[in-house]
Amino acid sequence: METSFIAQQFVPIMFAGLLAFLLTGFPVAFALAATGLGFGFLGMEIGLFPPSLFQALPLRIFGIMQNDTLLAIPFFTFMGIILERSGMAEDLLETVGQVFGPVRGGVAIAVILVGALLAATTGVVAAAVISMGLISLPIMLRYGYSRVVATGVITASGTLAQAIPPSLVLIVLADQLGRSVGDMYSGALIPGLLLVGLYVLFVVALAIFRPSMVPALPPEARIYREENGASGHRSLLALFVLCLGVGYGWSQMHDSIMHAWLGREQAAASDEVFIMSMTVASLVGLGLSMVNRQLKIGLLSRLAEQVTFSLMPPLILIFLVLGTIFLGVATPTEGGAMGALGAMILAMIKRKLSMPLMKQALDNTAKLASFVLFILIGSTVFSFTFNAADGHIWVEHLFDKMPGGALGFLIIVNVLIFVLGMFIDFFEIAFIVIPLLAPVAEKILPGMVPGMTPDQAMIWFGVIIAMNLQTSFLTPPFGFALFYLRSVAPTKDYTDRVTGENIKAVQTTEIYKGSIAFIVLQLIMVAAVIAMPTLVTGGISKDAGLSSADVMSALEAASEDDSDAQEPSGADDKKDGAGDLQAAPADTPANAKSDEDALKELLKTSK
Repeated sequence: METSFIAQQFVPIMFAGLLAFLLTGFPVAFALAATGLGFGFLGMEIGLFPPSLFQALPLRIFGIMQNDTLLAIPFFTFMGIILERSGMAEDLLETVGQVFGPVRGGVAIAVILVGALLAATTGVVAAAVISMGLISLPIMLRYGYSRVVATGVITASGTLAQAIPPSLVLIVLADQLGRSVGDMYSGALIPGLLLVGLYVLFVVALAIFRPSMVPALPPEARIYREENGASGHRSLLALFVLCLGVGYGWSQMHDSIMHAWLGREQAAASDEVFIMSMTVASLVGLGLSMVNRQLKIGLLSRLAEQVTFSLMPPLILIFLVLGTIFLGVATPTEGGAMGALGAMILAMIKRKLSMPLMKQALDNTAKLASFVLFILIGSTVFSFTFNAADGHIWVEHLFDKMPGGALGFLIIVNVLIFVLGMFIDFFEIAFIVIPLLAPVAEKILPGMVPGMTPDQAMIWFGVIIAMNLQTSFLTPPFGFALFYLRSVAPTKDYTDRVTGENIKAVQTTEIYKGSIAFIVLQLIMVAAVIAMPTLVTGGISKDAGLSSADVMSALEAASEDDSDAQEPSGADDKKDGAGDLQAAPADTPANAKSDEDALKELLKTSK
């Protein structure tokens, strides 16, 4: 009786066992593996699984270690650590703060823009939040910013690392969903940029309606001035307009240049055109500034030069990495390797590359990569037993009678991810929950939007999850970004080193309150991505559709060619209609092979 009950309720009991393991505080990777192995042996004992169940497991684990896509994780991590520890964050915050400082809310806008740039370079929430908390929070407190706004801007900007490519989150999601990392980057680019724009609009609204909460920097805090007292913004604006014109010009010529270079015929995707136009514009701006400095022409102000030399190199590095991926010239792994090498070159140019920095970067990269791989191996062992018990069918049955159909599925999944994101790390969610939901999503979501392919539906699903996880990182009381800022925000009153005034400590409740407005903005963005899938799928190339008649005629032609090649001479005289069916049955290995080859050729020609 007990054996039959365990067999019938095996999957729910397995979930309960995993939860019990996690609640004990046992490391997640080993809890997953122990649950999978323990319940696998239990299933064999009660006759649910064959004794040979785990013979295929070593091949699964070996396959994980051979996964080239996962190599992108240590490469991008190393790139981010080198750029962060070489002083890039400090230079960016100081420079961009000087650009926007003279206007109300300028420092907050600078934090948002630098947060987006750090997100594209570090790809890790903790690094972005801690860097900006240490550098920009004292500045905003010094000049009278609302504590709620200051802390909210920093934590929200730090979480952009979840959604803006090249993000570690998107790499892992692409791997778990079985889709292209390049497509995941393309799909996340527009929603990520729109979210940055939404943050900036919120700060602008505060500057208009509540100016006392976001004051401008006083004149004495503006350090990049000309000899005649001018701020240098006119020169910067002229350089910006020139670079913008160059970028626009490139966007008009991009297709013709790429057609000649790559030999392709189809039009480039919009995200590819945008990234390459920005790359060319940044290179032109950096080149002009270098010529101006070397020849001492004096056409650019100190502010314009500082912005160019601080902002352009990391921007160019990011655009080159993304551009090569979007062009198809490099895989994400190769792009990550190029980014890591570029980060070392930039640090060397700034004379910040040293053996202690390299040792620290390699040490942290190895720790994170090992952490990810151990969780992935543990989740593979767990999902191996889970799928052997038809757990994926059990999960599918949980959603098949859900009200609202595909939309109801998306809402429930988002609520689940939102709640889990407050308690456990992203990697654990990606390796435990996503593999359980992916088969259901692939079955349900393509029919939600007419004309959406399964690949586009899964990329859309992945971007929604990434945006959702970004939201959960901000949610009190367990949002990780809030804890990261709490760890570096002042806990005691202190005397400011510049103004000499007494600055009160930052309260935890102020950090929590500051996150609420940005949670609402992020939820609006999640809803927009769900309501308008084209925000994601518009940047993903869609294969040209082939009618069923085209497919069948091509298969028939391939089968005829194959049978003609194998048939001896004179055989046509000996066959009749019935003989055709007997001589070349549809399920023979030769014809099955030719059908498969024909399908591959169709897929190649349709791309």
